[in-house]
Amino acid sequence: MPSKDPSLEVEHAWFRSGAAWVIGVDEVGRGAVAGPVAVGVHAVAAGVAEFPAGLRDSKLLSEKRREAIAPLVHAWGPGAVGFASAEEIDAHGITAMLGAAARRALLELHAAGVPVDRAAILLDGAHDWLSPALRSPLDVRTRVGADRACASVAAASVRAKVRRDALMREAHDAHPVYCWDANKGYGSRAHYDGIAAHGLTELHRHTWIKETALRAVS
Repeated sequence: MPSKDPSLEVEHAWFRSGAAWVIGVDEVGRGAVAGPVAVGVHAVAAGVAEFPAGLRDSKLLSEKRREAIAPLVHAWGPGAVGFASAEEIDAHGITAMLGAAARRALLELHAAGVPVDRAAILLDGAHDWLSPALRSPLDVRTRVGADRACASVAAASVRAKVRRDALMREAHDAHPVYCWDANKGYGSRAHYDGIAAHGLTELHRHTWIKETALRAVS
């Protein structure tokens, strides 16, 4: 079984080949039926040799552990989180909005002083959904399993997950019938029960709701 603990081996290999920075990228909320999609980015500079103890892909950490490690991730290096709304996802599709959210995060990182144009950008997965959203080409590289294997991507996933979860908890306060504090906008039974009883909100991805749920509210 592959290790669940990330390393900086990939990042260091790219530093040796000339990269000045490696920026890990990961998304959270792709499969939700309510709320935004979030894309986290985390930058690691050449020469960085360590990362926070206990860092893992956000999916492998409990909510309590993610909240505890997030400040350590923020202290470890610069990063950002970009969002695309449910309305944007309905209008343009999830793939395009993953790219838009990532571009927003990279622009924030660039504004903070990270030379994004001189970085190797490490995207989790096999498909480059980022490059079509860019105004100028960047050095985007994909790697399956990078969220588990690469510390920069694990850090990006923690950033995105903690920020998006906080937004969904705030949204729950306004719309408690959907239980977003627990399901974070994913299609749980309690969420669909809320849709059946109360209909859809502006935070729902209307084009994503299952036909059975739509029939229940029509």
